[in-house]
Amino acid sequence: VQVVESGGGSVQTGGSLRLSCAASGSNFETRFMAWYRQAPGERRELVASLLYHNGLADYADSAKGRFTISRDSARNTMYLQMNNLKPEDTAVYYCKVMVSMDLTLHDYWGQGTQVTVSS
Repeated sequence: VQVVESGGGSVQTGGSLRLSCAASGSNFETRFMAWYRQAPGERRELVASLLYHNGLADYADSAKGRFTISRDSARNTMYLQMNNLKPEDTAVYYCKVMVSMDLTLHDYWGQGTQVTVSS
């Protein structure tokens, strides 16, 4: 399974970005997808997650009201719409995909995409 993120960049405070995460490969079924982020010197933290079969979403307190996670099942792609960005949102954002394959669950991570918010 390959996981590829895109959509990072540099914006000013109050700006918006949309991140994408596409999972590809064969013989797997996506179960769960999530966005994490890691700022320099900090631990990786969960930002938002999605149960794939029903689209049920959950958010970290820091993301509630500003970020929206969604999916396109036809493309096996997840999105993170980020609005009203703040400097403290600056981090590398990672996508994690949990799939079922060969009757077991596997986690796959993307390579990360940089988001920089300037004041």
